[in-house]
This record gives sequence, structure tokens and C-alpha cells, in this order.
Amino acid sequence: MFFLKKYKIIIFIVALLVSALIMISYNLKFGAEQSFLKKVALETVAPVYKVFNGSIQGVQHAWRNYFLLVGIQEENQTLKKKINELKAVIVSYREGYLEAQRLKKLLSITDRYQYHFTAARVIGREQATLSRTVLINKGSSDGLKNGMPVMAYPGLIGRLIDVSRNVSRVLLFIDENSHVDAIVQRNRIQGIISGAGSRGMTLKYIPKTQDVQKGDVIISSGMGGIFPKGWLIGQVISVDRQNDGLFLKIDVAPFVDLSKLEELLILSSAETAIE
Repeated sequence: MFFLKKYKIIIFIVALLVSALIMISYNLKFGAEQSFLKKVALETVAPVYKVFNGSIQGVQHAWRNYFLLVGIQEENQTLKKKINELKAVIVSYREGYLEAQRLKKLLSITDRYQYHFTAARVIGREQATLSRTVLINKGSSDGLKNGMPVMAYPGLIGRLIDVSRNVSRVLLFIDENSHVDAIVQRNRIQGIISGAGSRGMTLKYIPKTQDVQKGDVIISSGMGGIFPKGWLIGQVISVDRQNDGLFLKIDVAPFVDLSKLEELLILSSAETAIE
């Protein structure tokens, strides 16, 4: 019973088709006198044929569309793979271009100053509460020694403090253990640049009677025998004259974005003229 209920429409259509075919065959056999029955059979079977043929055409159309969509999907996957490969190539070329621009700036430093420099890459960072240091991929085997000045375009950024055979540590100017003799370029006022961690640097021991302004450029004084005189260190970003102490509170920002260091130069031999 379940089978009959489920397929009763199909059984009805098949029965109708069979009946129509029998009637057509009968009329063909007995001639024109059965023309009325023949006409009735044709009129009856025509809608069924129409539905049947339409179903077959619909199935054929669906199969054609299915195979077409499968082909398009495969083509899209191939195109997506090629696009991803091209994107990777573009990223690689762009990275090479950006590196070339950074190295070009570093080379401009070597052309400007008559010293011998050793180029190095940053391979690690230490960003503790008080410490601001980076590791580089050059060491004593490359002629490096403790105390050598380190710079990146356009100025000084620190000095070497730990040198092993193939790796060295750079103490950055923003480290709270860093202290550098410096002067205000505009009026030659002398002070000490000290690291202030995430706040950058401060210029200390400048009396309130001195003229220091926002925007003043700070350079190395050459005193102490470590850093050459006149090299860029940073720029004054604020001057506080209202504090309770005897000295100005001067905040200084380094010229170099130390959070983005990738390549740098070590002044590996002082006052060696480039021929």
C-alpha cells in the first residue's frame, strides 16, 4: 500500500501512456473508421508527451549546467592558485625594494662621514622595563669591540656593550642606563642625554636660565671619546620650566624610529679616511 501511494502519480501516467499507445495501434490497424478514437487518444497523450519530453530536456539541461559548473570551478581554483603565486612574488619584490631603500640611506651615511663602518642586521630585541637593547648578527670576528658607536639613518642610536664572536648587543640611547654628552646645535648649550625608556630621552643638567626650545636639534658633543662630535641624536619635543628643580625638564625624541630597526651601522674604526 505504501508503494502504491508513493508512486500512484507515476503509475497513472504510465497507464495513461500505455492506453494511448494501445488506442493508436488499434486505430492504425483498423483504419479510418476508428478516427474518432484516434483523435481522442492523440488529444489525451499529447500533454503527457509534452510533460515527459520537458522533463527529459530539463534533466539534460541540468546535467549540461552541472558539468559546466564543475569546469568553471576547476578553472577558478587554478586561477586563484596563480593569483596567490603572483601575490607572493609581488610581496617578495616589494620587500626587496624596501630593503634596498633602507640600505641606500645607510650608504649615504658612509659617503658623508670619513669613517669605516660595519653593516649589521638586527636579530633580536630586549624590551624590558628598564632595558632597551637589540642583538645584531656581527661580533668580534668582524672586528667589533665594546663601546663602538652604532647608528642608523640619519643619526646615532647607541653603542656596543656585549660583543661575542658572531653576535653583539647594542645599548640604545633610550635605555635608562645610557648617558651621552650632547649639545644643543642652535646655541651650543651642553648637557647629558639620558634614556627614558618608552618616553624616549631626556636632556639633563640644563639650568632654567638657558634658552632651549621645542624643535631644537641635539647632537653629540664629542666629549668622552666614544662618539664623534656633531652627529645627530634627537630633537627637543617639550621643555618644562615650571618644575621645582634647578634644571629644565627637556624631553627629546630620537631621529630614528628604534622600534623599526632592521639594519644598522657600527663605527668600527674612528677617523679612518675613505680614499
